Amino acid sequence: MYEKGTVLPLLREAVKVDDIFLIPESLNRAVSFALSVNLPYFCRRMNDKAIELKNLAIGYKTKNGIKPVAENLNVAIDGGELTCLLGANGVGKSTLLRTLSGFQSKLTGEIFIREKEIDSYTDKDLSRMVGVVLTEKVDVRDMSVTELISLGRSPYTGFWGKLSKSDEAIVQASLSLIKIENLADRPLQTLSDGERQKVIIAKALAQETPIIFLDEPTAFLDFPSKVEIMRILHRLTRQTGKTIFLSTHDLELALQIADKLWLMDKENGMIIGTPDELRENGQLENFFRCEGVVFDRKTGLFRINKQA
Repeated sequence: MYEKGTVLPLLREAVKVDDIFLIPESLNRAVSFALSVNLPYFCRRMNDKAIELKNLAIGYKTKNGIKPVAENLNVAIDGGELTCLLGANGVGKSTLLRTLSGFQSKLTGEIFIREKEIDSYTDKDLSRMVGVVLTEKVDVRDMSVTELISLGRSPYTGFWGKLSKSDEAIVQASLSLIKIENLADRPLQTLSDGERQKVIIAKALAQETPIIFLDEPTAFLDFPSKVEIMRILHRLTRQTGKTIFLSTHDLELALQIADKLWLMDKENGMIIGTPDELRENGQLENFFRCEGVVFDRKTGLFRINKQA
């Protein structure tokens, strides 16, 4: 379901119901492409469950048996939202992201990606549905920024990876959306950490998926670069309607920029809400409570109690 806006010619097949345009599934790719190449904003997917977890248990299968990390997860993410996953080291944030991405098998339960259970996707179909940006630094030499971003088109280009004119246009659009056209011909090894992360996000955009997962995208970055990356991700949800789910330790940035927060805890499971909701009901303060740190509900920030 898409919100009414500026209607492009490609929407002539859309059905209008009470000021809402229903887009036939056959047009989804055209809609996605129109958004990706930065055509005038005309619609936005709203109130759909992009991701839904039902009784999900995640963890590992070892030679000594099953080692669960988190169980009984029953949560959902609405389409077009920026959701931040927070929690202590070792709580299972990366395990959850790997499981949602299909890189690691779930123990029990169900994962629905756009209302379809993840196990029913082929690898190729899932790669057209979910883009993934991992924590590890990309250490590739003798490759340009444009060449790396072009690899995002691999789910569509076949074995030889030959780009069509449409593929090339999407790669250029991804550069434009992240505003890194000036880096297009730069070798990867000449980039700063912040520039490199922008390029990896552009590669995920070129993959043309409605959902993007990122595992600690601001790790290794200085503070100005952290702010810039988070602002880019927030803008992308508004500008393209993509659903973005990321793990982070940058609490104060997440509080200011996320639509929803997932607070992951081994004892209490998953706590979900908007930043304002979690501030007002005290759950945020309780979740991050520790000696010497005080949460200021008025400012929504944590501060060190020097008297402790």
